[in-house]
This record gives sequence, C-alpha cells and structure tokens, in this order.
Amino acid sequence: MRTIVSRLIRHKSSFAQTRFVSASSSGERYLSTDSNKIDEPFNVEEAETVHVPPPPTEKLLVLGGNGFVGSHVCKEALDRGLSVSSLSRSGRSSLQEPWASRVTWHQGNLLSSDLLKDALDGVTSVISCVGGFGSNSYMYKINGTANINAIRAASEKGVKRFVYISAADFGLAKYLLSGYYEGKRAAETELLTRFAYGGIILRPGFIYGTRSVGSMKIPLGVFGSPMEMVLQQAKPLNQLPLVGPLFTPPVNVESVAKVAVRAASDPVFPPGIVDVHGIQRYSQQKSR
Repeated sequence: MRTIVSRLIRHKSSFAQTRFVSASSSGERYLSTDSNKIDEPFNVEEAETVHVPPPPTEKLLVLGGNGFVGSHVCKEALDRGLSVSSLSRSGRSSLQEPWASRVTWHQGNLLSSDLLKDALDGVTSVISCVGGFGSNSYMYKINGTANINAIRAASEKGVKRFVYISAADFGLAKYLLSGYYEGKRAAETELLTRFAYGGIILRPGFIYGTRSVGSMKIPLGVFGSPMEMVLQQAKPLNQLPLVGPLFTPPVNVESVAKVAVRAASDPVFPPGIVDVHGIQRYSQQKSR
C-alpha cells in the first residue's frame, strides 16, 4: 500500500500538468495547475465579437382596423409590441387617439386582390375583422367573398398565421340572415384549407364595449357585461334544441382583441375554431 502511495506522490506533477493549445501560430504552450510551477505564461485569446441581428419584428395586418372590433385589435397589438398596419375601405381611422398615429393605414377594397397584395408585403400574420349586414347577396360578398380573397392572397404571400373573427351560430338567426352565415362559413372553410396549421377562427356572440360613433361614445357594456355574467352560468342551456344558441353569452371586445392578437402572434396557439367560452378562457390567461 505504501509503495502505491509513494508512486502516486512521485508522479504527482505529471498528473497535475494540463496541456492547452492556443490559437497562436507560435506553437504549443503548457499551463501547470501547480501554483509553484508555471512553464510559460498562458495567454487567453480574445474571442471575436459576432454581431447577431435582432429577431425580425412581427408585422400584423388588420383587415377592417378602423371598425369597432378592428380598432381594439390594433390597439392591443401595438401594446404587445407588434408593428401594425390596417386595410379598410375608408382608410385611416377617424378616432383621435394616440395609438392611431402608430398604425400604417391602407385604403382599399378586399374585392380587389391587387391592392391587398401590396398591403401584405412583409406581413407575418393577419387578423380579419371584416363583416357586415344588408341583403343576403351583399352579406355573402362582404362576409364570404372578401375574406376568401384575403385568405388566398395571404396564403400566396407566405403569411404564417391568419385569424378570422367569425360569429357564433344563434340558431334561428342563421335562417333570417342566411347570406351572413353562409358567407362566414365559406370563409371559415377556405381558411382551414389554406392555413391548416396557422388558421384560427374566433366565434364570439354579441360583442360589447364602448363603441364610438362620430364624437359620441355608446357604452354597450351597460347591459352586455351583466348578460355575460348571467349567461356564463347558464352554459348547459346552450345545448337546448333550437333556442339553445340564444343563451350564448356576450363577450367584451377587449377580450376578443386580446385573444385575436395572441392567436396571431403566438406560434403555439392551437389552430382551429375557438367558441365564445374558449375566448373567455383564453382572455383570462396571462399573455406570454
């Protein structure tokens, strides 16, 4: 045993010495871990600084950004640090609020694909808030054809994610507003086909919040918020035949905007259809 220990001590210096090779062309240099024995000073070569460009900014295009829902979507996206542009028939929003000056406004009609393609340059995600009421043929054109054109153009431009603000099925209402719902569902089908992994459909019911009409503000939340609280507790009533959809709870416009922006910017947000209860659930989660 003593012989083994003595051999270890005798050969201590050979185990303690560590070999380093520098990047210099002058040859090999050695550094001993023994503090009393340094064969030659060890020089650490300075690492080269590599300038890595910052990650590209997410650029969001909001279709119908000057409307009730669209304006809230624009504001939410700006608050989340996204670069925001908007395309609508009337162009710039009439809202005299600070956030509006930070949006790039485009004026154009979604039924004209050429104007839409220009607005899609550099865009990484799209949120469509386009919709409207009128005759059945008009409703199908605005809710269906216009959005289908946008979905196809975005797909051809290589946009990563597309969020469509659709509408919940209110049962009997879809027979009275057949053009509205047929247009919405046609756009949904196109979206799920073109954006199988990045298409998200939000189906809110009645959307409430403060709506600006000219210089007047209409507080729709006065009755929308209490209705939401009551109907949230009446979820089983949604399953009733014919009248069940009438119990779909309203949802705050800020909740819709929050979920829409998250769906457009979060790559792990699951594609598919999000109903009003899903919108309420996602809006209560903390943003990443």
